[in-house]
This record gives sequence, C-alpha cells and structure tokens, in this order.
Amino acid sequence: MHLSGSITALATPFTAAGEPDFESWARLVDGQLEAGTSAIVVAGSTGEAAALTDAEYAALLQAAVARAGGRIPVLAGTGLSNTAKTIAQTRFAREHGADAALVVTPPYVRPTPDGLVAHYTAVAAQGGLPVVLYNVPGRTGCDMSPEVVARLRGDPNIIGLKEARGDEARWEALYPLAGPDFALLSGDDPTFVRAVLGGAAGVISVASNVVPRAFARLCALARAGEAGAAHALDARLAGLYDFLGIEPNPIPVKALLARQGIGQGLRLPLLPLSAAHAAAADDMAALCQQLESELK
Repeated sequence: MHLSGSITALATPFTAAGEPDFESWARLVDGQLEAGTSAIVVAGSTGEAAALTDAEYAALLQAAVARAGGRIPVLAGTGLSNTAKTIAQTRFAREHGADAALVVTPPYVRPTPDGLVAHYTAVAAQGGLPVVLYNVPGRTGCDMSPEVVARLRGDPNIIGLKEARGDEARWEALYPLAGPDFALLSGDDPTFVRAVLGGAAGVISVASNVVPRAFARLCALARAGEAGAAHALDARLAGLYDFLGIEPNPIPVKALLARQGIGQGLRLPLLPLSAAHAAAADDMAALCQQLESELK
C-alpha cells in the first residue's frame, strides 16, 4: 500500500442525544468518496477517539469500511500510551476491516528514541496491519525526530509518516526518507502544499472534512508540480486554516460540519464552539460551500 493525495481525518458526528450519528457518518464518507479523497482515517484525534467506546469504535469503522472499503484505504487510529494496548487496539481495528493503522507517538509517557523504535517495531510486528507513524508533539508531549523515523523507515510493515510539524527544517530532514515503500504525509493543513511540492506524497487533513474537493485538487496540483496554481488555491483557504485553529480541534471543524447538516456537538471535556465565533463560523461555512461548488 502506498498512501498519497488528500486523506481525511474524519470527525465523528454525534446526534443531539450525544450518540454516534450513523446517518451523518454515511453522508460524510460518501461525500469524501465523491470529492476524490484518496483515503480516510477513522477514530483519530479529530474523530474524538478517546471519547468512543470499543463498540462505537468498531461500529464506526465497520460502517466506513462498508461504504469505502475496496475503493479507498480506510485507516484506523490505534495509538495509545502503552505498547501492549496499542498492539491490541491495532488487532481490534484489523478485525473490523481497517486497511492500515495510524499510530501516534505514545501520549504523555515521553519515551526515549530507543523506546520509540522498540514501540513501533513491536506494533508493526504484532498488530497485524501496516503502520503509519504519527508525530504530533503538541498533543502528545513526544517528538519523533527524523533520526528515529530513519531507523524505522526500513521496516516492511511501516509504510509512512504523518508529520504534524510544519517547520521547513523538519521537512528538509524528512524528504530524503520518502520512497515508493514509505510515504511522507503532512499533518499540518496550512503548510501541506509546501511539503507536497517538496516531496511529500500528500496530507492527512482536518480541513478536508469540509472542503474535500478543494483538498483533492490542491494535492493533484502540488504533486504535478503546478506550484502557482496550488499556491493560488491554497491562499483562498487561509481564512479557513485560521478558523480551524481558533479553538482546539475538532471544535471548529465540527461547527462547520453542523452547518452542513452533519452531526451536532462534541463529547466532554470538549464543548461546542464559543458563541463569540459563531459569525466567523457562518462566514467559513459560506466559503466552503462556494469553493466546493466551484470545483464540482
């Protein structure tokens, strides 16, 4: 499996009663397929994985696989703070149809570089799924260096990296690791075009929940080396990127999805978007609709 293009880290829609909204989930997945999204992630941090029961996790994954399986890859977020638990969660995801596992660095525990290598090597060997490494130190407190990635890159069961740091120095160190058996994927929407133009294969995105056609087009332009057209379209999304960071993810993107008729609310300790940002959300929802209509 070689991942590339626009990959959406799906938000999990809930009903007004706080239960998973499977009707909205189906429409969200179908919309991604229709827009040209290359793969989807179920139960990542954007999907509020930590707030899902095992039964909900399994049901959401199975429903996504039923609609998208065989057409595009379905990844499952399986990373936990302990290696044995991560292996068990990865096996659980495999049993419910996932094609690959997105495995974040162990949150909170802050392992050494050798500990990270041992962790991922064990998950790749015992989890039963191809593994995509995931580095997002702002959430986990653990930064996986390019040197660690280089040590893991040769494992045949480790197929890529989602790197959420957007600084150029980090990417300059990562670009030489890209290859047909190892996909570099940006995890930072505002800087992903630069990363793809530099040699990354694509993006695992939050914004593509609400502008999937725009992100599919952006990836196609950047991968084709059409820098001018890519930067021009990317500039139109700058306000959206700013809005999606106005409160912690996935609060803003779920406010936009709600305005598209997909889901209502979040689970504690996350609260809905503050009323002070409601007007900005309305403006961003209108921008999303306009862009997506233009690209149909």
